[in-house]
Amino acid sequence: MFKTLRQLAVASLLLPYALSLHAEVINSLPSKVQHALKANKISTQSLSLVALPLNGPGNSMVFNADVSVNPASTMKLVTTYAALELLGPTHQWKTEFYADGPLKDGILHGNLYLKGGGDPKLNMEKLWLLLRDLRANGVRQVTGDLVLDRSHFVQPTLPSFNDDGGDSNKPFLVAPDALLVNLKALRFIARAEGGQVRVAIEPPIANIRIDNRVKVLPAVSKCPGWPDVRYNPTTTVDGTNVIVSGSLAEGCSSQTYLSLLDHPSYAAGAIRAIWQELDGSIQGTDRLAEVPKDARLLVRAFSPDLVEIIRDINKYSNNTMARQLFLSLGAQFRDEVDGDDAKAAQRVIRAWLARKNILAPHLVMENGSGLSRAERVSANELAKMLQAAWKSPYAAEFMSSLPLVAMDGTMRKRLHRTPLVGEARIKTGTLNNVRAIAGYSRDSNGNSWAVVAILNDPRPWGASAILDQVLIDLYRQPKLK
Repeated sequence: MFKTLRQLAVASLLLPYALSLHAEVINSLPSKVQHALKANKISTQSLSLVALPLNGPGNSMVFNADVSVNPASTMKLVTTYAALELLGPTHQWKTEFYADGPLKDGILHGNLYLKGGGDPKLNMEKLWLLLRDLRANGVRQVTGDLVLDRSHFVQPTLPSFNDDGGDSNKPFLVAPDALLVNLKALRFIARAEGGQVRVAIEPPIANIRIDNRVKVLPAVSKCPGWPDVRYNPTTTVDGTNVIVSGSLAEGCSSQTYLSLLDHPSYAAGAIRAIWQELDGSIQGTDRLAEVPKDARLLVRAFSPDLVEIIRDINKYSNNTMARQLFLSLGAQFRDEVDGDDAKAAQRVIRAWLARKNILAPHLVMENGSGLSRAERVSANELAKMLQAAWKSPYAAEFMSSLPLVAMDGTMRKRLHRTPLVGEARIKTGTLNNVRAIAGYSRDSNGNSWAVVAILNDPRPWGASAILDQVLIDLYRQPKLK
């Protein structure tokens, strides 16, 4: 009996090694992926691919795995997974109002301070609730200034990025800030009604003036999906002027999001607009300063948990929120030697990966979002990180943040009418010369894989079909007997 148990114990110890001896590593691309590359006139050397079985049999696929490549937004996987483990899934950010004077009969005799804590999701609803709380705590009028404290981050000096060199007012280009309000987005709504076009702006910030030159056209049976309404902003010392031109058919409407103001102007403008709606007043001016040590806390608001934040980042590839999170990692673990919070985040993430025995000589992180020409990683490094995340206590939280194929996020419109619907959770990445996917997929036997496919090419046309083919081939594993 003892001998039998000992033999079983030895066999159980040797089983993983026996499996690894029989497993193969495939160092070539699947034939249909090669065909898709050739059909789109893209070299096979432009593609890096790693697919690793996680919980069942299968041959790993490895091709150009240790080449330094630009990962585009798949870099967000590094930032969000690191944040889950280093900050914790229940981490929250706080935003606070302070006063430096007495409050009597609804009048704050002094200055009102707003201290930002780097909240990536301080939207208009949250700001409105925070100001409602301030109102409920007895503040109606402020005799002093509105003072913004943006000192939570030690901001890095990074190059600006605009992939196509076009409109620099696009919301996805918004830089991070300790007091980021509503992603600094302005919503312009134009509507043709009663023979004239009305243009509204939300939030209604006072120092933005509209010069409405939109012409009304006769009503049509179906409003166009892309109305001819154009916005041309100019900034002066008195504020921002926006010339709205083009045409709009009677009964039709147009909606556009722009980022026109700097962070302090937007935050102060939004606060004043909401405060006025709540029948409040601030008599002083807007300025920047840190909250005095003897100031009194009036109200405080907390962000959603980190789990909700990373879901927004990965599902919809939100660059600004990812950059906020990256700097938040730096601010949390800042050291005197770092210089700024981006350098601190880089140091902390490298140390965290080293503790997992993941050496990443190709990894270059600039802002943690992938919206960069400098950021680099290898497919092998990213796949090893996904493999580690699979074993993490927070694996479920991390995986649920990724887009479901053919169902939501940036994968919502891909791979319909295939067996992969809902079977894979894939983060996408897109720059002018980059197309990438990374995440988890199940095969036809129900086993899970970590997969990374990154295409760097001057003309990556048809890349989505190529990367989708990678997932299809991965799904079509031989049936287990």
